[in-house]
Amino acid sequence: PTVSGGVFFDDRYVGNPLVFCGCIGLLPRALVKGAPKAGDRIIALGGRTGRDGIHGATFSSAELQSTSASEFSHAVQIGNAIEEKRVLDCILRARSAGPGGTPLYTAMTDCGAGGFSSAVGEMASQLGASVELSHAPVKYAGLSYTEIWISEAQERMVLSVPQEHVAALRAIAQQEGTLLADLGEFGTPDKSIRLHYQGTLVGELSCDFLHEGLPNPTREATWPAQPQPVAQTASHAASQDSIAPTLLALLAHPTIASKHWIIRQYDHEVQGATVVKPLVGPRGVGPASAAVLQPIPASHRGIAISQGLQTSVGDARLGGDPYWMVLASIDECVRNLVCAGADPARIAILDNFCWPSCDKPSNMGALVRASAACYHGAKAFRTPFVSGKDSLSNQLRYTDPATGEAKLIEIPFTLLVTGLAIVPDVRRALTTDAKQPGNHLVLIAPPASRETVALGASLAQEVSRLAINLPIPHVDLALAPKAAACIAGLIGQGLVRSAHDCSEGGILVAIAEMLIGAQGDARIGCDLTSHALSSSHADAFAHAFSEGPTRYLLEVSPADAPRVHQAAHASGLEATHVATLTPAAHLSWRIGSESQQVSVDALTKAWRGTLDW
Repeated sequence: PTVSGGVFFDDRYVGNPLVFCGCIGLLPRALVKGAPKAGDRIIALGGRTGRDGIHGATFSSAELQSTSASEFSHAVQIGNAIEEKRVLDCILRARSAGPGGTPLYTAMTDCGAGGFSSAVGEMASQLGASVELSHAPVKYAGLSYTEIWISEAQERMVLSVPQEHVAALRAIAQQEGTLLADLGEFGTPDKSIRLHYQGTLVGELSCDFLHEGLPNPTREATWPAQPQPVAQTASHAASQDSIAPTLLALLAHPTIASKHWIIRQYDHEVQGATVVKPLVGPRGVGPASAAVLQPIPASHRGIAISQGLQTSVGDARLGGDPYWMVLASIDECVRNLVCAGADPARIAILDNFCWPSCDKPSNMGALVRASAACYHGAKAFRTPFVSGKDSLSNQLRYTDPATGEAKLIEIPFTLLVTGLAIVPDVRRALTTDAKQPGNHLVLIAPPASRETVALGASLAQEVSRLAINLPIPHVDLALAPKAAACIAGLIGQGLVRSAHDCSEGGILVAIAEMLIGAQGDARIGCDLTSHALSSSHADAFAHAFSEGPTRYLLEVSPADAPRVHQAAHASGLEATHVATLTPAAHLSWRIGSESQQVSVDALTKAWRGTLDW
């Protein structure tokens, strides 16, 4: 099920569109770790091996050229969801089919990158292994032993199974309708991997050499002390008259616009565990900050899932820096989780790096900056990186057919941060949709400064074609964790009715999304007129659309507002009453003496219209 996600648009992904997918599972705590033992059989469970997926991992990390689609079509694996389900059921049964309810296997891994070569190679790293490749079931005749060894065909697992348990596992596999193949044995006297095909030795390699023999390369990395924008765009002055059109344009921007066309292609309520869905509100229209699942029905404890992606903050064209990009992504991910009711002290995160070629010193320098930020951000937020992946050659080289000129398109520096968090009580899980007229919208944020309300790296900068040499807001690693703890405490005390983070589009877009989700039989609007955005027109535009980090928008009752303000101030943060919810379905604001408004219907139409396929 697709319970949480996002889509980010940039023209430079035209040659290398990126797709990140993740799965979350639960397992018994006693079975977290496993290790093969000498004498265990090497059991392949699941699908047959074919040529599909050969060099899939190396292809995904290689520079693309215009001919790649036809030359490397074999690199894409062919999935089979029915076979995958059979394998899953077989493994779950075998997990408790041994003596005293123990597993029939001692260790297990999937055939991902490199297929059997990496699966067996990793499991045998301390033991060695003897493998008979002709025992592997194949999709068709004609595969060489090399192809069998490195194919990344899907739905295959490798298990380490004690000899005395093989028969029991084979019986379960037959009952579940999945294939089981005995490929050999873990353990050789010299800790080497020996490959046989039809009884003939065809390959031999020391595990020590395989895992430790490759020397680490030394690469050159450069990064300027002060990154400078590499180009200029047309500059347009922000004015009070441009706030409403800019708001509608931002809501219609494909990065912000509703992704309901993706969400509703798939079932995000499998097994009935979804407490907070990807679309929220009375009509299931508004965007959720995070999804919340209740995986164990008998427990009120849940998990929240969300992500952070702030690619523009690291964009060299805007004078950005990958260091601040990563910190902004971690900050956004944490805010999304906290706004759904997660405990910020129980968050784990994952990194997915996608980079243009690091043979270029400036790209390598950017990677070093991003990696340093991962370390500093994880330490500051106390959010360990528990997994991750990288692909470091994402660029397209081609020849312009009109001019014959060689061209290169590099993707922007991209690091997706995915977060998983504990929700102590799913009954206190929050959604983003506004709940009740008369309640206050309170902005919790670091003390205001020129940087925190800057328009650098914002979508408003792109949409309104503002000058690109604008300050880019930075995360304060001292205040950001305090803000997360403060908001979580307020939610835990029941003082918050709804919560939303201010990210893409800024505070005005966040308010609009809260109103879009709120619409049902009762209509809810928002009035900012008694709380002017700013006294000057230019500042009003920046306050409306800045994407400064570490900002939370909370809906609180008037009676609880003093406690919310007091808690924020105690954490070194500012609490600002920015708006009041109304029974009229309009978003209204004032700049100076002039009032403006946009109907919630117009906001909804703009937000849902762009990707309504």
